[in-house]
Amino acid sequence: MSKEQIVIKVDNLRKSYGAFEAVKGISFSVKKGELFAFLGTNGAGKSTTIDILCTLAKKNTGDIYIDGYKHGDIKGNNNIREKIGVVFQESVLDERLTVYENILNRGQYYNLSKEQIQDNYQFVSEYLKLDDIKDKKYGALSGGQRRRSDIARAIIHKPTILFLDEPTTGLDPQTRLFVWEAIKRLQEETNMTIFLTTHYMEEAAVADNVVVIKEGHIVAEGTPDQLKDKYAFDSLHLVFKNTFSSKQWFKERKISYTFKNSIYTLRLATTIDAYDILKKLENQIESFEVIKGSMDDVFINIIEEKEVIVL
Repeated sequence: MSKEQIVIKVDNLRKSYGAFEAVKGISFSVKKGELFAFLGTNGAGKSTTIDILCTLAKKNTGDIYIDGYKHGDIKGNNNIREKIGVVFQESVLDERLTVYENILNRGQYYNLSKEQIQDNYQFVSEYLKLDDIKDKKYGALSGGQRRRSDIARAIIHKPTILFLDEPTTGLDPQTRLFVWEAIKRLQEETNMTIFLTTHYMEEAAVADNVVVIKEGHIVAEGTPDQLKDKYAFDSLHLVFKNTFSSKQWFKERKISYTFKNSIYTLRLATTIDAYDILKKLENQIESFEVIKGSMDDVFINIIEEKEVIVL
């Protein structure tokens, strides 16, 4: 199975709750082995879409195929459940059981033999570093330890696709980094497809592809670089010497800028364009900083429907 093979195909998906249409005819696809980021604000239709893909909710209309299986009927949904792992925002593990007991119990849902479960446990334990918490009751774990256990539970059957619904929300920076490194290792070393939702744009920035949903519609999609080219901009921050007539200099050259707290901000078409400006002003500058356009800019500009104009 090549990386170019489509493992999730969604065509014209719609979902309503009474008169309210939460998902309004969205279509997208996810390739085998890629890290796919699905972004949207609360109420955008993101969670509804994920619940449908994971067979937890029924669609109204539309076609969905996951790892070759058609979504919607009993047989298709059962096959899909065998192929996916899901890490929810809220844990589904038993707080009275140890980490080891929880994960082994989960393996039994997939009709794995005792030998397969033990082999798979070693697999998940190596990726999530479970040795130090193996015999601790789940209810006594810290937030980061719980998240490691949650991911281990979701991959005990070595799924083709792993759904992660905001997996690092609420974790401290060190634990977030550990969890993220484990996720990336899984993707890169096992070719597992990762379907991610996140509120951290630096995580979306390393995705292979990104889809942004707003009010039930897909409003943007592409690689992080493609989205930054379209919806973000690089900028140059300048602080001048008091003796320099900066506003007059910009006016004479018809260069637009914004000014706040003694800082002039210029939007750039490309980062390298800052060089020419700095060269011309090198004797008049107290300090400068070049700021790269980020996924935060992308998300804000898409959601707020701001037009990005390079000045």
